[in-house]
Amino acid sequence: MNYKRIKPRKIYEEVAEAILDMIKSGDLKPGDRLDSVQQLAENFQVGRSAVREALSALRAMGLVEMHQGEGTYVREFDSSMLSLPVNTAVLMKKDDVRNLLEIRRILEIGAVEAAAARWKDEQLVEIRSALDQMIHANDEELGEEADFRFHMAIAKASQNELLISLMNNVSEMMVTTMRETRRLWLYSEKSTLGRLTQEHEDIYEAIELRDGQKAQRLMLEHLQSVEEVLMRYFKDIEG
Repeated sequence: MNYKRIKPRKIYEEVAEAILDMIKSGDLKPGDRLDSVQQLAENFQVGRSAVREALSALRAMGLVEMHQGEGTYVREFDSSMLSLPVNTAVLMKKDDVRNLLEIRRILEIGAVEAAAARWKDEQLVEIRSALDQMIHANDEELGEEADFRFHMAIAKASQNELLISLMNNVSEMMVTTMRETRRLWLYSEKSTLGRLTQEHEDIYEAIELRDGQKAQRLMLEHLQSVEEVLMRYFKDIEG
């Protein structure tokens, strides 16, 4: 007789399931604010990292949203999301994230060099506008949108329509990785969003000075930082 192998559950999955049950039962409703990471960790008697990963899984499922400096809230959601396993979104992203980051390096390092050489005034203004929005964003969603706009504005400044098309083809996954990177930077004890913003500021300044080589180096360093954060995240949730 063949028996199905039982896979041990991660602590973060248990925490996410517990919060999910509270949403299903109506104890937590759309608009409700969850306890802080520290308070949830104490309530569930687990580490804060497990709580962060649980919130990440619920966020990827579209059940909660995080607002910088305010906390995590239950959002309006499609009831079909309640039937999904809490680790579904994480598993779906894990297989593709390395390939996406490789594609981003190939496309964006070339794009930023071309942008530095070819930008027109209105395109430089668009890059600066996205950067300013990122700096002044008062919630996580606006920050994510500005981050994506910044990178797409650089692609547009390259004047290469095929490159812009290729960037658009991976735009959805780009937004996902940007969202996760910003979330992890925000909740990391070792890093802050200030570092992420400064990397974008430095890239902009190199483009403005038409220094293509420096812009390429800074973009590579930025994407390597993104990869480092995301790979550390996957390593942590794999245990």
